[in-house]
Amino acid sequence: MQNLEHYKLLAEVFMYPKENVFSTVKEIQNFLNTKYPEAGIEFERFSDFVANSTYNQIEEIFQKTFHIQAVCFLDIGYVLFNEDYKRGEFLVNMKAEQEKHNNNCDGELADNLPYILRLLPIHTDNKFIDELVVMALIPALEKMLSEFSDQKTHIREKVMNKKQKVIIMEGIKDGNIYKNAISALIKVFKKDFEKINFEKQVEIIPAYAKAFLHSDCKDGCSVSVPTPEEIKQRSRQILNNIN
Repeated sequence: MQNLEHYKLLAEVFMYPKENVFSTVKEIQNFLNTKYPEAGIEFERFSDFVANSTYNQIEEIFQKTFHIQAVCFLDIGYVLFNEDYKRGEFLVNMKAEQEKHNNNCDGELADNLPYILRLLPIHTDNKFIDELVVMALIPALEKMLSEFSDQKTHIREKVMNKKQKVIIMEGIKDGNIYKNAISALIKVFKKDFEKINFEKQVEIIPAYAKAFLHSDCKDGCSVSVPTPEEIKQRSRQILNNIN
């Protein structure tokens, strides 16, 4: 079983920023430079911004990216399936796996990205990890990354200007820094799991994993409504209804 401890460290990028964010991001940059140089190059813009910003500025960017006027959301099931019933299946399975491995999600949903990343190094089933990463996490991250495209950013800013709201990341050269963090994480995943391919093994994949291949959600991450809190409330309702 390969060592996946670095995903616990990488999870910190997508947690609400703590006061030690500066030293943590520096540690991540050094790790990527050594072990995953291509991801390290991609991550440099994120780490440079953190190193040259105040804690309040970093906190504000996190909130605007994932909470206020969110560019995208961190709940993987919602990113993949939006309001489709498959989202409920995914949530139920993730909740069971998180509880089985005593991975405390601190009040977040079981499919919240950083808590899934924290699950990877403590999970004991290689096949489950391979399926989760290749069939859920990488596709979800790529959907998230697409929300930072110039075209979608332009549309989002146009809508916000019309509503007289603040433009996300206004004044930041080359746009939102979290696109670089997400892109770097994708590169790490693709390096670690480059030999994993399920296309010829669909028949042996559990039902909830098969759904990853057939998601008909084309919207990606919503940029207007619902809010992150509404998503969490709806997700908890789904869990309660299924249970």
